Amino acid sequence: MKSVTIDPITRLEGHGKIHLFVNDDGSLANCYFQVPELRGFEKFCQGRPVEELCRITTRICGVCPEAHHYAAAKAADAVYGVTIPPAAVKLRRLNYNGFYAGDHTTHFYALGGPDFVCGPDAPPGERNILGVIAKVGLDAGKKVIAQRARGQRVIEIVGGKKVHPVTALPGGQSKRVTKEEQAELKKIGDDMVEFAKFTIEVFNAIVLGNKAYVDMILSDAYAHKTYNMGLVNEKGQVEFYDGNVRVTAPDGSKHAEYAPKDYLEFVAEHVESYSYLKYPYLKKIGWKGFVDGMDSGVYKASPLSRLNVSDGMATPLAQAEYERFYETCTGDKSGKTPVHATLATHWARVVELMQACETVQILANDDEITSDKIHNVPTGIVGEGVGIVEAPRGTLTHHYKTDKNGMVIEANLIVGTTNNNAPITMSIKKAAEGVIKKGVPITDGALNRIEMAFRAYDPCFGCATHSLPGEMPLQVMVHDAESGEVVQTASQNC
Repeated sequence: MKSVTIDPITRLEGHGKIHLFVNDDGSLANCYFQVPELRGFEKFCQGRPVEELCRITTRICGVCPEAHHYAAAKAADAVYGVTIPPAAVKLRRLNYNGFYAGDHTTHFYALGGPDFVCGPDAPPGERNILGVIAKVGLDAGKKVIAQRARGQRVIEIVGGKKVHPVTALPGGQSKRVTKEEQAELKKIGDDMVEFAKFTIEVFNAIVLGNKAYVDMILSDAYAHKTYNMGLVNEKGQVEFYDGNVRVTAPDGSKHAEYAPKDYLEFVAEHVESYSYLKYPYLKKIGWKGFVDGMDSGVYKASPLSRLNVSDGMATPLAQAEYERFYETCTGDKSGKTPVHATLATHWARVVELMQACETVQILANDDEITSDKIHNVPTGIVGEGVGIVEAPRGTLTHHYKTDKNGMVIEANLIVGTTNNNAPITMSIKKAAEGVIKKGVPITDGALNRIEMAFRAYDPCFGCATHSLPGEMPLQVMVHDAESGEVVQTASQNC
């Protein structure tokens, strides 16, 4: 038996590795997905004023700080028992959808897109954003860069900074939008919608127009029938910032729908010794291991999951794409039949991109975003609060407990990628079983096809990792500067 390691996994946020064990005849014996990094922000939050966490937790990740900013803000709102003004809700949603529009663009074109635009078997040096631009043309590359800039500009106007926003606080927002800024946001919203239309054209031509890609997307090697999780609004439509959490079964039936404060009644976490990343599962079904089906507690929380749990999209152009997505994948445009093709997550992400862009356009034209009534000062304290948003890569939960002075005594974070840890593990192994076969050489293209199963989830390990029981193995070696010999060692928990 030999081992093959994909280390590091490419085109993700953070660090992870895939360890394959291959029998002497070339068949796959087993496959492990490991996350060897640790951040430990739950511990950093303890002993700090809860209102500071809106700023502190954004530092968990430079890719999705907005998600942590608003999950923390919503949890802090709940800790103080304060309801924020309608104008503040609109500002938060405007900023969050602007962030979504930029983040989904990054993944589609720079992280996931190279596998389709350049081809899964293309040389590694070509499977990147430069390879994508070489294929689609310089003008298209400029459009992608401009879209990213638009998303960052929305964050800067509403959030106060292009990265790590600072304007959300318990009770609302600290900054309103001026009339001049609103005029700029209107133009941004219009341009974003046009870019989303352009992206759909790109997807139609490059992905749906290639039968080999469609066959790969719909193949059994990239499919798992798990439960799905995502936020929905009062109409049951896909929602990124607020709403109830809905969970549906592999057959599409509703398993649960609950308010964020009740999440611990439905979700628990399993631990494996070889990874710092936990494995959430549905508590009322239980942990049955890395298996799918109705009797397994494994669930996904991804763009595809959000579409699967919803009754549709909240904006018209996105709804049209939603119907086309389901009609193409299942023959039923209503969306009642769930899609279990992992690689179809890329298409679902494009549908969400359209909704995010349309929402920016709609909110930018709402004059209430220029209102001065954007903050209600907290007057009491509850001492506990939960905030949930949909991060681009999955349902994000912040849960804080404080003393009577609002100092954090306990914090629990379940982030999007943590929710997807079990299905990622399962997807990688199934893809490996599909490409690593007896007598077939293991090529770079084969290894990339395994990574593609992982990459569809757009995972981020910077904010997903936690340690149980809170001890991190660490070994320090001091080398002589001249000879290079080890002169001293120290270790803990090794």
